[in-house]
Amino acid sequence: MLSHYLPVVGLVGRLTMLFALLMGVPLAAAVARHDEAEWPFIAGATVTLTIGLAMTWSARRVRRELQPRDGFLLVTLAWSLLPAFAAIPLKLALPAMSVTDAYFEAMSGFTTTGATVLTGLDALPLSVNVWRCFLSLVGGLGIIVLAIAILPLLGVGGTQLFKAESAGPLKDQKLTPRIADTARGLWLIYAGVSAAITLAYRAAGMSWADAFMHMCTTVSAGGFSSHDASFGYWNSPRLEAVAIVGMMLAGASWALYFVAVHRRSLSGLWSNAEFRGYWIVIGAGVAVAAAYLFAQGQYPAFWTALRYAAFHVVSIATTTGFASTDYALWPGFVPWLMLMLGCFATCAGSTGGGVKMVRFLLLLKQARMELVRIVHPHVYDQVTFQGAVVPPRIMHSVIAFMMMYGAVLVGLTLLLLFSGMEPVSAFTAIVACLNSIGPGLGSVGPAGNFQGLSDFQTWVCSIAMMLGRLELLSVLVLLTPQFWRR
Repeated sequence: MLSHYLPVVGLVGRLTMLFALLMGVPLAAAVARHDEAEWPFIAGATVTLTIGLAMTWSARRVRRELQPRDGFLLVTLAWSLLPAFAAIPLKLALPAMSVTDAYFEAMSGFTTTGATVLTGLDALPLSVNVWRCFLSLVGGLGIIVLAIAILPLLGVGGTQLFKAESAGPLKDQKLTPRIADTARGLWLIYAGVSAAITLAYRAAGMSWADAFMHMCTTVSAGGFSSHDASFGYWNSPRLEAVAIVGMMLAGASWALYFVAVHRRSLSGLWSNAEFRGYWIVIGAGVAVAAAYLFAQGQYPAFWTALRYAAFHVVSIATTTGFASTDYALWPGFVPWLMLMLGCFATCAGSTGGGVKMVRFLLLLKQARMELVRIVHPHVYDQVTFQGAVVPPRIMHSVIAFMMMYGAVLVGLTLLLLFSGMEPVSAFTAIVACLNSIGPGLGSVGPAGNFQGLSDFQTWVCSIAMMLGRLELLSVLVLLTPQFWRR
């Protein structure tokens, strides 16, 4: 029985070896800055590479085509184990950090959540901050897609891996005939946008190191910062404007960018219903938040209210999680509005989290259809999207996902309440982790972090981050008896 899964183990081993090489980025930062944190990354890379080699060696004699179920197992194993390897240099560089906290921090970076258990970020070795932020860049489009793009020698069913890793209910659609070409094209666009954002941050006033790190967590919608005050460290409208543009780019579908580049035309962007919904919802959120803050006297000038509302609504709605002020002190309506937007506003195929705008739109259409049927029981109607009828299979998948999403949200919140956490912090911590938002409210708000959680609470939040990043069903399917039947 175990031998049947050796090909999956072997592939995870190859991903692990690739991941060990990525530790060279923070190692280079440590050497360049002489911050005496070289050896944690050398040790971490050595351990990771050794284990990866052992896993690959164990499967050397097994050859078979990867099946769809293997894709789900592989992705779940990778997203469980790679944060554990990423945690090794964090634990070695910061000895006071517990194993639980190190895993949480690595999982938060890799899932682009941006929740942290660390304080004193300004005093951390540069290499540690680079590693935290670089994890978000790698996790943003997916280590699995990266492997398919640059390791075609794997010679296995890349389509299954891409479908298990990709976000959204319409992920069966192909952009190119070969999935490796799709993955490679997405990463090239990802790299181009990353370079542009780095240069924009630098031009707006950041150092090269800060520009690189904040690019990593902008383009990935990760939200980590190298400063405790996040963007409040600079208090710069120019930097906030660059971040807003970057976050809005990250929250839209990278597949749409791929199509736009190939067609050499941007006309297809606004014609996409999900893209329009994304911009309209976030634009309306910014307008409502700014008007409310001004009306409540939070800021004396409307343009000041608009500046802060635009930055924070975009930050939370795109599940990035940057902050330039403690928005938890604002009138309660606005922080809760932002948190709710973070649950659904981003597009499928983006680096953002949440249930995705396309699911929200499909559910609205389904609800409207049911209301019409109440008035006209004999009317035959079907849900359409982009001018095409949505197959019942996709609608069933969307409804099942939303039911699972609600059950997981409630279940994990109850676990935190059971552990003694106060209600606002418990609920928003799970909302923030499940949707990859980062900060919640209460003790886990923008002025605090997740450091005060018990080990049990921290592990619950780590599980929530992985479930949310892999869109629940990719992980929960492993818990069904049918999955393990040959």
